[in-house]
Amino acid sequence: MSQARIRLGRKIEQIKRLVSSLGAQVVENVQHSMRAIQLRDTQLGRSVTEADFSIDRLELDLEEQCLEILALHQPVATDLRFIIGILKANHDLERIGDMAANIGRIAVDLAAEKSIQIPQDYFLMADETVRMLNKALDSLIDLNTSLAYEVLREDDNIDLTKHKLHREYEEKLSNQPENVRALTYVFLISRHLERIADHATNIAEDVIYIVTGHIRRHGR
Repeated sequence: MSQARIRLGRKIEQIKRLVSSLGAQVVENVQHSMRAIQLRDTQLGRSVTEADFSIDRLELDLEEQCLEILALHQPVATDLRFIIGILKANHDLERIGDMAANIGRIAVDLAAEKSIQIPQDYFLMADETVRMLNKALDSLIDLNTSLAYEVLREDDNIDLTKHKLHREYEEKLSNQPENVRALTYVFLISRHLERIADHATNIAEDVIYIVTGHIRRHGR
């Protein structure tokens, strides 16, 4: 094995470690944001929004590392697809961090709304979304297409749950017009969770591209 190949292999392992670190922070922030909702914890909600700055810095660092590999090592075939896939997944992880921060802000806004109950379905949806995200990250690190396809299939359940919560939201608006602002904040939680699941799906599609070279997008 040539020295150039050895150096490239080391850089790719470094990239995997950075992705793992970024992914772990993103997952933790999603979990903390929903915990802040559950506990009506304004301090935890604010800490989630503050932690998003760390995620942004790590996202930039990972992008710079990938661009350095492209410039200095000129990878080809699977290695090239891997770096391209990581760049795309990196963007999705940064957006998931933004969604978690949005939920953290909602937690702060909802803390004073004691009369509003958060249905358990929101927390079940969050648990399923986090499982999808973890599975997508595992598939990326291990380049496991079986896990990636599982993520694609599970996204339908998240969409169905969001539609169910949307119907319930519309019914509550009719019965509780005085709580329209708080009810809207609650429903927005499901919107953000759905977007997180969509980004997890994007990561899974990136894995399929890295391994097979096939672009799977827009239901193709």
